[in-house]
Amino acid sequence: MTKRRQASGAVVLAAGLLLCAGASGCSGRGIAAEDARAADDPVHTLRQAPDALLRAGSSQARTSMEMAAGGTRVTIRGEGAYDFRTQHGQLTVILPQDPAGATGHPPIVELLAPGALYMKNRGAGVPADKWVRVATATLSDGNLVTGGATDPFAAAEVLRGTRTARYVGRTQVAGVAVRHFRGTADLALAADGASAAGRGALRAAAKGFATAEVPFDAYLDDQGRVRKLRQSYAFVNARRKGTVEVFSTTLLYAFGTKVTVTLPREKDIFTGRVAEE
Repeated sequence: MTKRRQASGAVVLAAGLLLCAGASGCSGRGIAAEDARAADDPVHTLRQAPDALLRAGSSQARTSMEMAAGGTRVTIRGEGAYDFRTQHGQLTVILPQDPAGATGHPPIVELLAPGALYMKNRGAGVPADKWVRVATATLSDGNLVTGGATDPFAAAEVLRGTRTARYVGRTQVAGVAVRHFRGTADLALAADGASAAGRGALRAAAKGFATAEVPFDAYLDDQGRVRKLRQSYAFVNARRKGTVEVFSTTLLYAFGTKVTVTLPREKDIFTGRVAEE
C-alpha cells in the first residue's frame, strides 16, 4: 500500500511539474502570439494605444522637446503627472541654459486641461502671481509644441491617425519589456478619431504645421500602453523663413498614480495676450 501511495504521489508531482511547465510554455506562446498580431497589423495596434491609456487611468510623465535654434540644438524638459480620463495634468517645464550656463528663466508650471493650457512664469510682462490661459484649438500647433511639452494624451491621440507602421521588435524602456513600432501618422486623420476634448487642437495642428505628417517611434508595453513616444513635427518659422523640425519625446510610467490638478481662479488669470514662440 505504501509503495502504491508513493507511486501515486510521484505521479501527482510529475503532473504538477508538467502543468507548471505547460503554463510557462503557454505564457511564452501567448507573448509570441501577441507579437505576431502586432507584426501582422501594427496600424490597428497603434490606433488602439490611447484607449489602453484610458483604461490605465493616469501616470507620471517626463517630456523633452528638441529643436535647432541658431545652429544649436536645444532641449526643453518637463516632468509631472497626467490623468488620461479627465485629460488634466501638471508639468514643470525647465528651459535650456544659455551659453553662459544660466537658464535666465524660472521653471514654467503648466496645467493641462481639455481645450486649455495654463502657464505660470510664462514670460515678460506677466505678473509673477498670474497665470496665462490659452485655448489650445487657437494655437497653430494645437499645443503640440507651444508649451515646450506635448500634452501626453494629445501625443498618444496622434497615434489614432497612424497610416503606415511596422513592428520593429522587442526591447526595453526603463527596465520594462515593450514592443517597438515605427511609422507615420496623419494629424487630420488623428483629429477625426480623437476624443471630443482633443479634436479641435489636433485639427488646428493639421492646418498649422508645415505638414500634417508625423513620423514617430512608439514603444508599447504588453498591456498596449504607451511607455515611450518620440514624434517629429515640422512648422514654418516666419522669422527664419524656413521649416523647423521639432522632436518631442514622452515617457509614461507609474500608471495609476494619483493626480490632483487645481485650475486657477478667474481673478488669477492674466488677461493680456501672449505671443506664440
